[in-house]
Amino acid sequence: MHESTQGKIQRAGFLRRAALIAGSAAGASLLLGERPTEPAEAQGAAEKRALNLALLVEYTEASFYAEAVRRKKLQGELRAFAEQVSAQEDEHVKFLKGALGSSARSKPAFDFGDATASGDAFANRAAEIEDLAVAAYAGQAANLSKATLEAAATLISVEARHAAWIRSIVGRPPANDPTDAPRSADQVMSDLKRLGLKG
Repeated sequence: MHESTQGKIQRAGFLRRAALIAGSAAGASLLLGERPTEPAEAQGAAEKRALNLALLVEYTEASFYAEAVRRKKLQGELRAFAEQVSAQEDEHVKFLKGALGSSARSKPAFDFGDATASGDAFANRAAEIEDLAVAAYAGQAANLSKATLEAAATLISVEARHAAWIRSIVGRPPANDPTDAPRSADQVMSDLKRLGLKG
């Protein structure tokens, strides 16, 4: 499927904004009319770590959905969900890898076990993964510059829609609470390993 003109514009905007992490964080702060509260090198390092954690989450999602589509065990709405979300998670991976450039972490190995072997198992695991994605982004918001956070928000909103969609499929309320609890980097890593990340 060809990428729409609007999609190309949005992607270009994301990469242009997020590319600030590869340059001077102090310069970015000046452009935004702010004084940096810590050395530029430290700011840039924190942002790269945050985006690499997001990339790891996106790798997990993309690999999970790709496996589910490949195994052809899903029917109806679950299949439509998996196919659409798989393509979107692939785009998220491309966005983040493009923003990080040579600083992007490599794709790790995964073992999802039987989570893609049946519709029920897939739906429950997908709900967990999507909830984690939203919480992971929220947990790293403080480590992002204003410009990069603005760009990342275009991904977070889509992840939230994925979470609401799969929650509706499995019969859970789309939103239990008025706010979401963020997850720290250590919590995200622990959850990812439980959900299929190897190593």
